[in-house]
Amino acid sequence: MSEEKQIRAYKFRLYPSKKQTELINYQLWLSKELWNHMLSVCKSKYNKEKKFPTKKELRELVKNKGLFSQVGQELADRLIDAVNRKIKLKKKAGFPRFKNFSQMKSLVYPQFGFSLGEKLKVTPFDEISIKKHREIKGEIKTLTIKRESSGKFYAIFTVKEEKQQLKINSGNAAGMDLGLMNFAVLSDGTFIRNPHHLKKWEKRLAFFQRKLSRKQKRGRNRIKARIKIAGIHEKIANVRNDFLHKTANMILSNYSLIALENLEIRDMAMNNHGKNINDAAWSKFMNILSYKAESAGSRVVFVNPKNTSKECSSCGNIVQKSLFERIHNCKNCGLSIDRDLNASINILNRSRNAQRISRDLPDKANRATLGSRGSNACGDRTEVLPMKQEAHEFIHG
Repeated sequence: MSEEKQIRAYKFRLYPSKKQTELINYQLWLSKELWNHMLSVCKSKYNKEKKFPTKKELRELVKNKGLFSQVGQELADRLIDAVNRKIKLKKKAGFPRFKNFSQMKSLVYPQFGFSLGEKLKVTPFDEISIKKHREIKGEIKTLTIKRESSGKFYAIFTVKEEKQQLKINSGNAAGMDLGLMNFAVLSDGTFIRNPHHLKKWEKRLAFFQRKLSRKQKRGRNRIKARIKIAGIHEKIANVRNDFLHKTANMILSNYSLIALENLEIRDMAMNNHGKNINDAAWSKFMNILSYKAESAGSRVVFVNPKNTSKECSSCGNIVQKSLFERIHNCKNCGLSIDRDLNASINILNRSRNAQRISRDLPDKANRATLGSRGSNACGDRTEVLPMKQEAHEFIHG
């Protein structure tokens, strides 16, 4: 009986020599030219015959183009998959577009053409220096060499490894309300400060963007200025990711169940405070929390967000308030607490109610969809424990 496997990705920094950098960039340029040629063939054939070329026909086009065979074939597969996705989803997906050099950022080796030792040996670049900050456990299946906008190169390995045994988390349950003044408020009184990553860097970013606007188009100095700005954006993204991962680890180590609102974040960002919402990266945080929950032995559930801030967590009365009112004052029962803390308690209560109802439903399909979305790691093994009485504060400096 074969053991259960899981797919995992490992990302390492590459340090190619000057000659290797030029060769990688040349291979990316060839990929761009091949992509545009194949896309032109697709459009031409459809205009004449009202049908697109097959995967076999596209793979014939990649021969003798200067690319490693596996890389060229993967590029053809990627294009035909994009075309098929457009046919299947119609208006929901766009048709593939012609690319310039800056838009072609990766070379994919789906089966072979590389080996990993102290250095990464890749056809046709020979051995490239790599920073292996951790060991890979499992069988390497694919390699992607990616060039970031800042000019840095990374190797991304897709690995098939044995599935880790699930942990049992004995922590308490908590509701979490995501916000902008505080990044998150938990139902036991934990407040997580919003670092406002972009705000710390926007003056420096604006300075270099002004310098970029004064550079002559298509000049070398403009390219250097663009790379400088890309480096700042990469730094902001790295700091943000570090905060999100550390915050998720802290929460998952302390709580067995985390309840969140099922927010339409994209619509919210398009209507109000889009810059701050995108900087807080709620959606990414939810994804990180969900996939890490399984290995941490926790569960992440999502509830209906309607009136979580207005509903009184003590008596259920609806208290109308504007966004600027930060304190929830209920005239019905006299409760007066922070509005985000009130919302987080409501979120936790809704998750408990949904679980209670789902246990009583006879239809398994209804139980599976009620009151949750995303990760439900550990299933029924996780017990929903009573909420803590002691409030504490977590500050991430």
